[in-house]
Amino acid sequence: MIQAFGLTSNPRKELPPAVDDVSFEVRAGRVTALLGASGAGKTTVLRLMLELQHGRGLTHFRGRPLHRIAHPSREVGVLLGDVPGHPGRTVRGHLRMLCAAAGVPVQRADEVMESVELLSLRDERLGTLSRGMDRRLGLACALVADPHTLVFDDPVGALSVREARRLHRALRAHAVQGGTVLFSTADPKEAARAADHVVTLEQGRVVADQEAVDFARTRLRPRVAVRTPHAARLGALLAQEARSARRSVEVVREGGNRLAVYGSTCADIGEAAFRHRILVHQLADEVGDMGPGAGVGDEAWAGDGGSAGVPSARQRAADGERAPAPRRPTVARPSPTGPPRPTATDPPSAGSAEADERALDAGRGAGAAVPQASAAGTDQPAAPGNPHPPVAERTPHEAAEVPGSIARRGSTQRTHATLAPGTTASTLPPPISVRSAPSPLRPLRYEIRRALGISTGFVVGAVVLVVSAVMAVILARIGHTPQARLLAAWPRELPLPPAALGAGLLGALSFGDEFRHPALAADRGTVPRRLGLLTAKLLVSAAVALVLAALAAGTNAEVLHLFYGRELARIPSDWSALGAGWAALVVGCAWAGVLAAGLFRSTTAGLAAVVAVPVVVVPLVQKVWEGPDVRTAAGFPLRVREVLLTQWPFGGERYVAEVLRVVVQPVGGAMTLSLTTLLCAYLLTTLRSRTR
Repeated sequence: MIQAFGLTSNPRKELPPAVDDVSFEVRAGRVTALLGASGAGKTTVLRLMLELQHGRGLTHFRGRPLHRIAHPSREVGVLLGDVPGHPGRTVRGHLRMLCAAAGVPVQRADEVMESVELLSLRDERLGTLSRGMDRRLGLACALVADPHTLVFDDPVGALSVREARRLHRALRAHAVQGGTVLFSTADPKEAARAADHVVTLEQGRVVADQEAVDFARTRLRPRVAVRTPHAARLGALLAQEARSARRSVEVVREGGNRLAVYGSTCADIGEAAFRHRILVHQLADEVGDMGPGAGVGDEAWAGDGGSAGVPSARQRAADGERAPAPRRPTVARPSPTGPPRPTATDPPSAGSAEADERALDAGRGAGAAVPQASAAGTDQPAAPGNPHPPVAERTPHEAAEVPGSIARRGSTQRTHATLAPGTTASTLPPPISVRSAPSPLRPLRYEIRRALGISTGFVVGAVVLVVSAVMAVILARIGHTPQARLLAAWPRELPLPPAALGAGLLGALSFGDEFRHPALAADRGTVPRRLGLLTAKLLVSAAVALVLAALAAGTNAEVLHLFYGRELARIPSDWSALGAGWAALVVGCAWAGVLAAGLFRSTTAGLAAVVAVPVVVVPLVQKVWEGPDVRTAAGFPLRVREVLLTQWPFGGERYVAEVLRVVVQPVGGAMTLSLTTLLCAYLLTTLRSRTR
């Protein structure tokens, strides 16, 4: 069950809020439609419910707000637009990646594909799916974690009739199994056909909350609302004229002085009333219970000394009233143009009532049905000298009869009680705070499937190997290149070798693709900055960088051996130290790309940070480290051993010395400084977002 209370969006500048005091309920085992025209506030309501937008209000999903649920994806499945997956990823790969994020077995992907009839398209790329297939994939993504509630924003927009029916059948099947389904739509016929309950929004307010059967009967048919003291006589005349002209017109007597005419226009009814000299107080086009100008008509008529009349069964359904409205006693009101006259809700005189009934019977005999809705109930007579009952005792429709008062129908009625001096009351709902998406429950498994699910990494790796091999051959042909730089294909003119640039690009893509195609946070559009996800990305990017570095060095050696023989392909004597420095350089570039892309939310920014290390940071480090300090760092392991009085096992001092020698190099020191700065900035941003 979903319970929404007082959802209100924040106003923009001097404009009123797009959503104002929206409250409704969505029951389990039923499909509920949130209906409204474009701009009515449907999407805003859903975003406020899901805590994706700042505002006020409270929404409970089975008794708990969303931020109190440990794993929201297992409680609420959301689809607010197109599926934001990478276009090069397959349907099965995308769902398996989401299975890792939701912490469910990988077999769940095949189950949801079968349930939404996507099993035959499991190897199709997301970029090649049609609109209908994309919507089915969105439903499958929402069902991966097996949630109890589904919240969809216009799920069948721009779909064919066949695809729309298929999607609604899937939503109905979820509701039949006991789930809760809420979807928004701008099509009244779709809401009446596919939903069990319909909540109607107009200009950010709830104007109707009713069963689909009542909605189809009352709000799908345009009508003309007529208020006249001679309702029975006018209804009979309209029915008789429709019979004579052979037109399909239905006249419904809704009680008191109100008529609802279906199949006619304001002009025809006004002309008929004018010809027969019948006084008309209101004549307005409506769609169901609330039409344009309905509230204005009530206020203007009350100001003229008329009456709002007895509310009909349809009005009571829209207002949430179950019992019929009581009939008020006769009250004489002064008229601005003449002596006091009785209100339209007063019992008419015997003669006029009999005449109206005879006219109504004549209309029925002419063949037009004029149903009459009677209002039952009694009320205590008003006290002498006080023609209006107290405000607390009036119904919303009776309040409209008092001059200068406006009764708002179709939304939650607010009662404003008079407070004693010195007392205060807060009627504002609690504020809604936007929180970041939770981290994947299996971050390492998620990152591996994300990296291997698309061909970008393989293409970048192949390009790096080809460029590196070609550059090694060219450097060997030119000559005067040290053996270590020859195996790395690193000319002095370039800031970094191709393998290091490729590792940095792959590291930047690991976070850049998340922001470009936010499959992990499809409803929020932002990737959660969580330490678990960052650790998984650093581990995977380091592994990829090491593999790329080994392949690049091995490929260069084989190509040099093929072109120039064993002399240029021999392994240097200090290969361990050179290998450690080579691996540290490539892994450092990959990590710099990961951290910069996660910090600046862009792949380009991540790659720029990698290139900036040798171009900008290295010259600065060289200026700082010029002097004797660089020479004294070589004996650091021996001095540490002397201080700690311990021996390094397995000759560990040699490896420590090599690592320190790499660090004290200009590129190594610059890379260490850059990684430390980026990591601190990333952690600071993460803590800042959590504090907010």
